[in-house]
Amino acid sequence: MAGTPFAVTEPSRLHRLRGPLLTGGVAAGLVLALHFRDPHSSGSWGLCPWLVLTGHPCPGCGSLRAVNDLTNGDLVGALSSNLLLVVMLPLLAFWWVRWTQRAWSGAPPPDRSGGHPGLWIALGTVVMFGFAVLRNLPAGSWLAP
Repeated sequence: MAGTPFAVTEPSRLHRLRGPLLTGGVAAGLVLALHFRDPHSSGSWGLCPWLVLTGHPCPGCGSLRAVNDLTNGDLVGALSSNLLLVVMLPLLAFWWVRWTQRAWSGAPPPDRSGGHPGLWIALGTVVMFGFAVLRNLPAGSWLAP
């Protein structure tokens, strides 16, 4: 008995856009929540466990305040809350737009000529670790939130 060939159907556009739209929706919801519930008030969003345990800010400390500052049009305040996050936001936005465009058009995943994803993760880890160390040194104290 011969097997019946199954037709391979391409996923619908909505199915392809599910990831980018869900990610964008969650991000927009979080930004909206940060706009209306001010993280500048002590304890309004909880405490950073790293800061509580060590007394030193982690790379993410100040990120909630930075997003709140950006939603209120205060770029200087955002930069002083978490410089790394503010610098990374355009790159994150670019990656999200690129992901959404690929999903919309049905383009295949990008080739790995730009490097293995593990390399990008390692680079990001090194940058965040370096930022955390620098903001906790006397010379980098201006980076602390």
